[in-house]
Amino acid sequence: MSLLLSAGMLLSACGGKEDASTNNGGGDKKKNDLKVGMVTDAGTIDDKSFNQGTWEGILKAKDELGVQTKYLKPSGTTEADYLKEIGNLYDAGYKFIVTPGFKFETAVFKAQDNYKDAKFVIIDGNPHSGDFNPVVKENTVSIFFAEHQAGFLAGVATALELKEGEAGFIGGMEIPPVQKFNWGFQQGIKYANENMGTKIGMKKENFIYQGSFDNVAAGGQIAASMFDRGVNVIHAAAGGVGVGAIKEAVNRVKAGENVWIVGVDVDQYEDGKYDGDKSVILTSAVKNIDQSAFDMIKDELDGKFQGGKTLMFDAKNDGVGITAENPNLSDDTSSKVKEVYEKVKSGEIEVKSEQGDLFK
Repeated sequence: MSLLLSAGMLLSACGGKEDASTNNGGGDKKKNDLKVGMVTDAGTIDDKSFNQGTWEGILKAKDELGVQTKYLKPSGTTEADYLKEIGNLYDAGYKFIVTPGFKFETAVFKAQDNYKDAKFVIIDGNPHSGDFNPVVKENTVSIFFAEHQAGFLAGVATALELKEGEAGFIGGMEIPPVQKFNWGFQQGIKYANENMGTKIGMKKENFIYQGSFDNVAAGGQIAASMFDRGVNVIHAAAGGVGVGAIKEAVNRVKAGENVWIVGVDVDQYEDGKYDGDKSVILTSAVKNIDQSAFDMIKDELDGKFQGGKTLMFDAKNDGVGITAENPNLSDDTSSKVKEVYEKVKSGEIEVKSEQGDLFK
């Protein structure tokens, strides 16, 4: 239960030079010689999303397990850019390498053969040669999350807290993880409407994908259009596009409007702050990205690296949920979401993962 209510896409790169790269760890707590490296996807290490979540798990391993750590930021987002930084980490002795996101799939496919004495962890992706047929070799672990379950719980929490209104969704690229947040969110609202007395509307024109994860201005424009159409809560699963939606919501609340954002991947409460500690983030649908990275490093140190496997982090193993604490959710809402979470965890409630829509 600690995750449901505890938390823990991809974002544009700049130069992969030495000044864009380092944070070496170990220090006084150094207990072993394992060097853990990370190659970031597009964006910064503090992107409040995949890069940051992955890096925080690695830093936890530095603090608690004494590993040495380093990240490299590529100059671009091509397979060649990623392979270059993987090679640079390897040459520097960092032979346990974590990569966040599906864009690393073909690069890791090649790296697992190029560096057979290295270990790789790819989060939200499967290595393949470009044909999308997964090839997870013995030196690689592939990790996925049940985003639809996280979206479902966020939808239930949203409906319970607001009780009535109109919901929307802004996605980045229309890829499976983002689609599953969308589809789960819709199912959560529908469940609450049918079983818990809420009246949250959903219209097809308010559930859209912008097409990228870095167009902040577009995110703000889309959110503005939705708010103008009467939407009062938007679930944004869109990286930098979502940041734009959050900024638009903050501006509107400051002007006296009553609008909300549901965050994604990690707790985004801080991103939505205004007027002291108030925030436009109603809740966040989270994936325990940091814990998954930490767990894989610990497995390696314990001699239990799960090479060749594809692992799923879901409600059953506390891999997804909503943020543990958010002052925008009442105690009653939090209590009821916990009850729903247990039903998802036990299988009493089945959240469908395939894409669909529930618009009327």
